[in-house]
Amino acid sequence: MKQLSKLVLTATAAAALCVGVAQAQNIEKLKQMKVATTDLNIPVVPQAGKNADAIRANLARVKLPAGFKIDLFAVVPDARHMAVAPSTNMLFVGTRKTTVWAVTDRNSDGVADEVKTFAPSLKFTNPNGVCWTKDGFLIVAEHNRILNFPAAEFFYEGPDVAVIEVVPQGKLIPVEEESYNHGARVCKVGPDGMLYVSLGQPFNVQPRDKIKLYNDVGIGGMVRMNAFDGSKREVYATGIRNSVGHDFNPKDGTLWFTDNQTDGMGDDIPTGEINRITKAGQFFGYPWKQGRTRMTDFGYDKDPLPANITDPQVYTVAHAADLGMAFYTGKQFPAKYQGGFFSAQHGSWNRTKPVGAQVLFTSLKADGTADKTEPFAEGWLDETGLYRGRPVDVAVMKDGSLLISDDFAGAIYRVTYSGDAK
Repeated sequence: MKQLSKLVLTATAAAALCVGVAQAQNIEKLKQMKVATTDLNIPVVPQAGKNADAIRANLARVKLPAGFKIDLFAVVPDARHMAVAPSTNMLFVGTRKTTVWAVTDRNSDGVADEVKTFAPSLKFTNPNGVCWTKDGFLIVAEHNRILNFPAAEFFYEGPDVAVIEVVPQGKLIPVEEESYNHGARVCKVGPDGMLYVSLGQPFNVQPRDKIKLYNDVGIGGMVRMNAFDGSKREVYATGIRNSVGHDFNPKDGTLWFTDNQTDGMGDDIPTGEINRITKAGQFFGYPWKQGRTRMTDFGYDKDPLPANITDPQVYTVAHAADLGMAFYTGKQFPAKYQGGFFSAQHGSWNRTKPVGAQVLFTSLKADGTADKTEPFAEGWLDETGLYRGRPVDVAVMKDGSLLISDDFAGAIYRVTYSGDAK
């Protein structure tokens, strides 16, 4: 029996090695624009049937302001962060697994016709973050690698696509700091053309002996770099626990981000945060302070509170898991929403009474700071405490409609405004 177990383990290890070698060979071929696969057929995800019907039925529970309507846009398994294509009626969707999805509305009727894997000849690892450069290159931010795909929206039909390695595997963070905890990256290209990536820190609370390393690398913070070769990398902000959503205000160029705080401190502390970066080098308090709460682990509460903390713009309900956010740049919604931002709350996992599973809207004051935050779409958490869905990200379409991704239901929803009461 022991000998059999050894044989099984040896075979498994050999198979894993072969897969790894094949993937390394594939990316080298794609970097040279060579063929990496012989199967040109890519299976599509069914968009009709019992599953789609059940998702639509659950949407009947979602409450929106008068004049708004929500519908199913696409069935997309494990749908996380979204990148709306700049020139075509499609988008790319990341996951926390091994797939990036290409989602296409071919007849422009407001409902996706096709959902299929992007670049299937590559194997992604937690490709949660997707975003665009100014000239239409798709960035995919994985757990410990960043790839860049030229003209992805025009060349996604086949399994082989051109690729640039911005950050090779194992070079985004030290390999020894890899963890299943807080490994979902998000990315955005800023007005300066640089790529901004958030790096959640692996611990619930980082030990003291990790502070210098993490500050140097940008773990528990945000880094920026050249979007094509990873050069000019620098730590842009620190004192962040785990940001899984950020966006630039197109009006003033400031970078806003959500931040998820420490677990296990009780139902109501610490509050979640939405922050605003106005210049490079700002420090947002973690692990000495989060929300309005001092951190007690490792004696951080005994230290003098650092004087250079930038406080949050918005305090949200504790443990609601604030994730993706996007400034509303469209014209379809009423003037109230233009210039503010939407943000998704994934929903709590560590409260005695669940909260979240909704989309918020935050308006801004004339000086560019946050004004009021209020629920915009709610109802995925039903009256029994059961999740019917868990919003992850929000994205604005060219026509001004709003997309909401949901990794629990495996779907993307589309919110439109008609001006008529529901």
